[in-house]
Amino acid sequence: MSRLLAISVGRITPLVGGEGSVESAIGKSPVSTLVMPEPIAVTTSGVSGDEQADRSVHGGPHQAVYLYPAEHYPVWQTMREQALKIAHALPYGFMGENLTTEGLFETALWVGDKLQIGAVDSGVLLIVTKPRAPCFKFNIRMGFKHAAKMMVQSAYTGTYCAVVQEGIIKAGDAITVIPGERVMRIDERHRLDTGRQQADLF
Repeated sequence: MSRLLAISVGRITPLVGGEGSVESAIGKSPVSTLVMPEPIAVTTSGVSGDEQADRSVHGGPHQAVYLYPAEHYPVWQTMREQALKIAHALPYGFMGENLTTEGLFETALWVGDKLQIGAVDSGVLLIVTKPRAPCFKFNIRMGFKHAAKMMVQSAYTGTYCAVVQEGIIKAGDAITVIPGERVMRIDERHRLDTGRQQADLF
């Protein structure tokens, strides 16, 4: 069974890196967890309280909500520790995701699949739209230069979704996958997208 482990939001703040400062809301923090499962509203614009600095890469109707598998976190923690020589536990939301999930992988989700989170009458219905294409902001967030390249190579991209039904959800809610036409998986779409020029990201 798949379930929601955390809901996170972020405000637009300066993100400072080696090449200066840029506005970003990638720094998200949990507002609903398994320990404190606060109910949070989700609309067609995204998760209540969340902001987006650049809607070309996050936000808008087709990228309203970003999901990331909790199962990928240990890999990123190891890579970050190796790059920075520090041991620091990564809290949910650190990858910039709104919804941290359990049991939902890029290799098992297809573009057009629907995700029912929580109760059918009061919960949220999402539709899977595309994988994340990481940019230089992810490098700054992670603290090392080749983080975006590693996300591309690993295909641990997470998944963007549009909101079909607005509602209220909380950490601990079950997630039910409703199959769509199943023409292309998220990892297949990622490979197609990364066949294009992305050298500027690395």
